[in-house]
Amino acid sequence: MPDLQDQFDDAMFDYSTGAYDTAISKFRRILESDPDHFDGRLGLAMSLYRLGDYPGAIVEGHKAEKLKPNEQLVHTNLSLFYMKSGDKQTAEKHGLQARIASWKGNMAAPGAKPGEESDDPELRMAQPKAQAFKLPEKFPDMPWKKKAAPSSPPPASGGPQPPPPAS
Repeated sequence: MPDLQDQFDDAMFDYSTGAYDTAISKFRRILESDPDHFDGRLGLAMSLYRLGDYPGAIVEGHKAEKLKPNEQLVHTNLSLFYMKSGDKQTAEKHGLQARIASWKGNMAAPGAKPGEESDDPELRMAQPKAQAFKLPEKFPDMPWKKKAAPSSPPPASGGPQPPPPAS
């Protein structure tokens, strides 16, 4: 018998191809083996939603919520399920819970880079090594920064004279 991850992948393939009935039966088999399989619970809820079984999707969504109460995806899905079933107030409540869950997931200070909050050196993001280089002694000439040569005086005799500069 294939392991749960292979069964889950197979069920998700069926879901992605629109074979929701087949996906539902595969998700239920996964949940019979492991009732706490979070992704299987979410997959079952979404498959039921796609078939239009909004009450069943809501029940499965709440079971997933019991497994991970602060998961953003759970509340986003429940908001969708309640909105489609016509309960706008509860949908908005779960939408707010999804927003709060997203804030809880990112508790780093504004402007902080991911991995900076960790004191454990093994959990920090890899830092690029500083490269040593030597500055040149003299920078090359930059002809575009040179001042223009002073203009030559106007011709002294004969020929047309350029007009005087406007003032």
